[in-house]
Order: sequence, then structure tokens, then C-alpha cells
Amino acid sequence: MKLGNHFPELYDNFKAYNVAHHRHTPEIEQAMKNLSGEEVVINFTPHLLPISRGILATCYANLKGEISAGTIDAAFQKMYGNEKFIRLLGRDAYPETKFVRGSNFCDIAWHIDERTHRVIVLSAIDNLVKGAAGQAVQNFNIAAGFDEVTGLNFIPFYP
Repeated sequence: MKLGNHFPELYDNFKAYNVAHHRHTPEIEQAMKNLSGEEVVINFTPHLLPISRGILATCYANLKGEISAGTIDAAFQKMYGNEKFIRLLGRDAYPETKFVRGSNFCDIAWHIDERTHRVIVLSAIDNLVKGAAGQAVQNFNIAAGFDEVTGLNFIPFYP
């Protein structure tokens, strides 16, 4: 572990790291290409907070043409509305890491910035459950023919 990642170095602090060259950027771009069918180039700047677990992501996308708020709402509903561990909070909501802590949930909300013609998507996960470990269990369940939620259907710790 690097010195800058130790709790005493992180405490009462908030900082960006691996700006412009984070190791997960190519994976994110590949997933976006798979969804959109087009080459996608993103900026990804992770930040460290002195919290025990959780990731809050803020993502930006340029809107093409005149896309209505209702169309964006419908796209989220179509993509994620039936997913067991995705909770769509809706337009103009604010996900928080404390509401997913200890669970396999991913909370998603979006905002439309008419001035910049962008959609801003916010998501929160508990990276110790919804991260690689929870994903491995979820994938195993599906591959082995178990109910997808087996071993993962926990309510968040908060409050």
C-alpha cells in the first residue's frame, strides 16, 4: 500500500488520483462501446475520501439532438428498470454511499443540464459488496442456475 492511501494520510482530506491515466479507463470505454456500438472516449478522475467503503461516481454525457427529459427517463427505465440490484432514484435525485453500504445495490440518479446539453449521471455503490466480490457471487449464481440474489439480498447498514 502506498503512503498516500493510509488512513492517517487520508483523514480529513479529499483528493483526486491517477488523473488522465487510471487503469480502469479502458474497461469503462469498452463497456460504453459495447452498449452504444460506437467508439467512446471518456475522462475518468477518481477521488479518495476518508470513508471505509463506497464509491460515488459522477458521469457526464453530451446529448445528441433534441432529446427530451422523458426520453432519458425511459432509457434508464428500459436499461435498468428490471435489474434486481439497481435502484433508480430518478431524475434530480442524489445517491449517497451511506444508503448502499453493506448491500449489493447500485443507486442511480440523473440530472439534465440544459445549458450545456448534457446528462449528468450519479451512482453509488458499496465497493466491498457490489464490487468484484458481489459481482462474482452474482455471476456464480446465474451460471450455476441459482436465484441471482442468493447470498446477496442484504439491506444496507444505514441507519
